[in-house]
Amino acid sequence: MSGATTAAADKARPIPFDNSYARLPDAFFAPVDPTPVAAPRLIRFNRALAEELGLDADALERHGAAYFSGNLPLPGALPLAMAYAGHQFGQFVPQLGDGRAILLGEVIDRAGRRRDIQLKGAGQTPYSRSGDGRAALGPVLREYIISEAMHALGVPTTRALAAVATGQPVYRDRVLPGAVFTRVASSHIRVGTFQFFAARGDTENVRVLADHVIDRHYPELKGAEKPWLALLDAVAERQAALIASWLGVGFIHGVMNTDNMTISGETIDFGPCAFMDRYDPRTVYSSIDHGGRYAFGNQPMIGQWNIARLAEALLALLDEDQDKAVEAANAAVARFMERFQAHWKGVIRAKIGLGDHEEEGDQALIRDLLILLYEQKADYTLAFRRLADAAEAPSPTPPRKAEGLDPPPRSPPVPNDAQAASFSPLAGEMPADGGGLAGLMEDPGALTPWLAAWRARLAREATSPQARAAAMRRVNPTFIPRNHKVEEALSAAVDHGDFSLFEALNDVLARPYEDQPAFSAYAQPPEPGEEVTATFCGT
Repeated sequence: MSGATTAAADKARPIPFDNSYARLPDAFFAPVDPTPVAAPRLIRFNRALAEELGLDADALERHGAAYFSGNLPLPGALPLAMAYAGHQFGQFVPQLGDGRAILLGEVIDRAGRRRDIQLKGAGQTPYSRSGDGRAALGPVLREYIISEAMHALGVPTTRALAAVATGQPVYRDRVLPGAVFTRVASSHIRVGTFQFFAARGDTENVRVLADHVIDRHYPELKGAEKPWLALLDAVAERQAALIASWLGVGFIHGVMNTDNMTISGETIDFGPCAFMDRYDPRTVYSSIDHGGRYAFGNQPMIGQWNIARLAEALLALLDEDQDKAVEAANAAVARFMERFQAHWKGVIRAKIGLGDHEEEGDQALIRDLLILLYEQKADYTLAFRRLADAAEAPSPTPPRKAEGLDPPPRSPPVPNDAQAASFSPLAGEMPADGGGLAGLMEDPGALTPWLAAWRARLAREATSPQARAAAMRRVNPTFIPRNHKVEEALSAAVDHGDFSLFEALNDVLARPYEDQPAFSAYAQPPEPGEEVTATFCGT
């Protein structure tokens, strides 16, 4: 970039920053500037998101390589690394913080919402410990793909504004091309942010943080009789809803440490995440999750565990009487699973086409479907999409009597009977006998009794088959970020400098609930030899 161009860019304010976090006490962060890189190149810029944020998209696209690598300072930015602690796989680490991420500042978007803009992989910070503060290209592209796909799926998530190649290597288990990711979030405040101050006995800054969070994320709580207890409940509510939405699309976060759990209720940090192929609540992809702590079916319980850690951090604010504070905290933590079950019930009932009116046998119907999917090794995503097709197909004549719906001898490891309504998936193209869905089963005939019971249940609702099928297609995607397709795109970019698969995958995943026949290969589960069995943390 020439000196004249740089001067012109510096005079502009392509991002209208308004930085509230930088106005908090010094203990909350460390000021730090991004470290310039050798030869930045803009890989992808999310123009639609930039416009949603009220940014100067033309200027950012024109100078994006320099701005989003950290080479050219953005006017109005106050770069900083945030301090936080966290439980990592159950073990408390009192000092973590942004070791390779730098918060540039905040903007007020066109809807009046305050949003963070952060560079990830922009160089060392005071919290880097022995790390280099850099990011490899593969993890940057993975976070871009997954975060934007989650947004398109309707799951609360951080967003991807840009990805930039740095033109210099990073050193991991091998030499890899480097990159910087620009992340947008409602905020980057985590459960671990509260833990950082609580672990130091700094009750005053716990209060300052809690008040800041209420102002920013939960302004409706300002008039509450006990605002900090109300905050704990509100965060639990958002996290319960978030995890239910994860299960609805087969998402496995992979590293649900308290420093990876946002107070805003957004999904954050996509290192070893993955999407489940065959339905099995025990599914784990993360290479570092040796004990299955963060398996698909464990995510609700881990969410509750993390809320308990937030309650501990807030304890000094909940009541002057310690016994009463503990009682209030325990009650709030206990309510988490009730909240989750309510959200999951809504998710799973919508996925199988049930309306708001509940019948006594509905939970058993859901449980039996999940058992079938597990026993028959059915693909989670395709199964539900094809069930939507079955909802529109005419019932066989005469209807076959439902039989044999008791759980088979080898039942799947759902957490418990009450949570059975929390884990479901299917797959295929559907004639009246459920053939498309049945085709996903190892024994296609195993589905017949369940289909009969399901059709009989649907017949007792007033919704037309066409309306029901359309509603089911709005919550059961055709396309998810298939792990093998993500790895294929990353391998092409990292090993060969070919970004065409990355671009194509992003474009397909932007419309997950549409059929897109020309891209049907992106909807298919992996063939033998294509299946991804382990994912890795980007650090």
